[in-house]
Amino acid sequence: MSRLDIERSLSGQPWRWRYQGGDDLTRDLTDQLLLARGITQADLPRHRSPRLRDFLPDPSTFRDMDKAAARVADAIEAGETIALFGDYDVDGATSAALLARLLRQLGAEPMLYIPDRLMEGYGPSGAALVELKRRGAGLCITVDCGAQAFAALDEAAAAGLEVIVCDHHKCDATLPTACAVINPNRLDESELGAAHGHLAAVGMAFLLGVALLRELRRRGRFVDGAPEPDLLPLLDLVALGTVADVAKLQTLNRAFVTQGLKVMASQRNVGLTALARVAGLKKAPAARDLGFALGPRINAGGRVGEADLGVRLLTTEDAAEAEEIAARLDRYNEERRAIEAAVTEAALEAAEAQADSALLCVAGAGWHPGVVGIVASRLKERFRRPALVIGLDEDGVGKGSGRSISGVDLGAAILAARDTGLLLAGGGHAMAAGVTVAPGGTEALHAFLAERLADEVAAARAGQALVIDAVLAAGGVAGALCDRIEAAGPYGAGWPAPRVAVGPVRLLNVGVVGQGHVRLRAVGDDQRGFKAIAFRAADREWGQALLGARPDQRFWLAGVLKRDEWTGGDAAEMHLEDAAYA
Repeated sequence: MSRLDIERSLSGQPWRWRYQGGDDLTRDLTDQLLLARGITQADLPRHRSPRLRDFLPDPSTFRDMDKAAARVADAIEAGETIALFGDYDVDGATSAALLARLLRQLGAEPMLYIPDRLMEGYGPSGAALVELKRRGAGLCITVDCGAQAFAALDEAAAAGLEVIVCDHHKCDATLPTACAVINPNRLDESELGAAHGHLAAVGMAFLLGVALLRELRRRGRFVDGAPEPDLLPLLDLVALGTVADVAKLQTLNRAFVTQGLKVMASQRNVGLTALARVAGLKKAPAARDLGFALGPRINAGGRVGEADLGVRLLTTEDAAEAEEIAARLDRYNEERRAIEAAVTEAALEAAEAQADSALLCVAGAGWHPGVVGIVASRLKERFRRPALVIGLDEDGVGKGSGRSISGVDLGAAILAARDTGLLLAGGGHAMAAGVTVAPGGTEALHAFLAERLADEVAAARAGQALVIDAVLAAGGVAGALCDRIEAAGPYGAGWPAPRVAVGPVRLLNVGVVGQGHVRLRAVGDDQRGFKAIAFRAADREWGQALLGARPDQRFWLAGVLKRDEWTGGDAAEMHLEDAAYA
């Protein structure tokens, strides 16, 4: 087989070669993978091992950053109480925890406030901000929220509470009332600042920390032997928030995650250490573990449990408290999984009737708002188009979350729908958004979004293909190759893990394990083989083809390689994403 001759796989898509320079694995594989991900030859050196000093911009690049740093410095010097208002997801929890840890090192004990998803909804409310003022806060920093909180921030201003917004969600041309709005996605942001629009809120919080320390240094805060906080030990929080928020792992974000994983391996944060233990991680976490093991457990507190558990875990210095909170989050995560499974089943059934729509929009009475975002991701993966999943309460009001595909700006469409009166509230960014819909408004919203996004979705889907980085024989699937591949990581959104095609192979011991996963052993013509698994593929057409494979039938398999920790040695396994007949 030539390396690119599959025009229609078992899942119905073509396979394409990512890097046109060839697939010669005798050359430096790290460089080949970097070049395939858009890095120029001249820029390879700083991307081989991403370091902060090679990517960190001057914080003053961002509008209002210096103003915000000066205001926080004033509050610290005056002994003013600072409140941190964070979103209930991982990005919000890590952002709030980072600033809380920094402020404590500077002698300021902040108030922490995480809203309840069900009772208060997303973002700051006027009532909550006024309450923080009543409790003694003179300054509030909202993290991972606030960009669209116009009414709430007006109420805060009327009550005499100054607010700094540290966010990354899409902004309107008019900004909310605040003493500073730090957001790379401001429409009036500088060119360099806007180039960092892919940062998660925790990345912006880190930059605020850099600006604050610089401002305090300028004021002579550390000249008389007062210790200056070191921000680098907080990079574990930045890495976790960045990966869990599915921010693109490019430029500065790659440096954040690369260095943050090193900090996490040192187990400085007792909360993260406890969480890794209950998640069953035996080794230092990798980027994938942040998204699939640690992040979901912190999110579970905000989704189905206690919203502030995540930030409490990430800020505690008490190992016993950390163990207790981590165990509670683990239990909430199990509860979340059960709820998610039920909603997913119902949402998939409803989505089947919309298979021809540019955007899937499904709603159900009683669907838990804490899992609709996860279910939207499932629909997006299954149907390869944007998906919006809405849970309706007993009054018919819908709370929903959407997930998009590359090339389709869902956040902008949601803002447009809000501006036309189709939403009670809404906002987000290109790949994810949230909505609140009035009773009976779901169908009109669906029609508006489907029409608005039709051209974007058609263009994005026309260009969809399974992109391959290398072609191997079965004997090439080995742990040593996995190690070479990891050298060009970390991988995640915007920096996809290298995908390989392996074959021709015959399939042995094919069966279903867990919740619809297809497990098999693949053997090449030289009788060398490896284990493989296709997650949640048992009820898909290509999964059924694998399950029905004849003993003499040969396939090409496509997916990513992982070290086979169970077998050990130099063994590797394959996580399948597609297959084709050989």
